Formats: sequence, C-alpha cells, structure tokens
Amino acid sequence: MSIERVRTSPQGKEQLSRLKRNTGIEHWNVLCRWAFCTSLAEKTVPPAIDFKGDDAVEMTWKVFGGECQEIYLALIKERCKQDNLSIDDKSVAEQFRLHLHRGLGYLASDASIKAPYDAGRRSPRGLLEKVGA
Repeated sequence: MSIERVRTSPQGKEQLSRLKRNTGIEHWNVLCRWAFCTSLAEKTVPPAIDFKGDDAVEMTWKVFGGECQEIYLALIKERCKQDNLSIDDKSVAEQFRLHLHRGLGYLASDASIKAPYDAGRRSPRGLLEKVGA
C-alpha cells in the first residue's frame, strides 16, 4: 500500500473547517475526497509545498477512501504516470498530499460553495464516472 495515513497542514485544517461550516458536510474525509478529485481535474502538476510543522488533521487511508479506497489509489497512481512521475510509495504519497492541499485551496477559496451540492458542482463528476464510482 502506498498511503497509510492522510494528513493535512494547519492551513488545510482551517480550509476544511471553513468548508465544513459553509457546506454542512460533517466529515473531514468526505471534504478531503472532494478536494482530491477537484485537484485531479486540473491538467497541471500541483506546486511543491514544504510541509513543515505539525499535522493538523490526520486519518487513516481507509477512513479517507472508504469503500472506494482502491479507486482513489488507482487515480493518484494514474495521475503520477500521466505527469511522468514515479509511482513508488514515496512519490505517490507526496503527490496525493499535494493534490489534496491544492484541492482544499480551490474549494475553500470558492465563495459560491455554500451547501453540499455546491461542492459537488465544483468537483469533476466525469472523472469519477470514468472509473465507475
């Protein structure tokens, strides 16, 4: 398994808190899934971030992915291949975290997201349909 724990920075926690407050979505893992998929929809590689300091939100990969954890892992590995990056465990975990944080930034900065269905409009529905989710 490439990813065992999902961690956010303190800024990621603030963004999750804002999204939770604005949308009423109660669970961090659901918001993280939306953020991850939102970032995957972008054609560019997420910018490198130096994750210094303490992690603010932490969950297991199983909690993050739920019944679809294998699909999410396949998605990040496929994205690494598309971006000509290694699919070793370290690279996959790093790219996942970068995509998660980029997606959180996109969603948290979108003032139009005020309800759960708004986050869904921002997320790439077609991406999940392609993998059968």
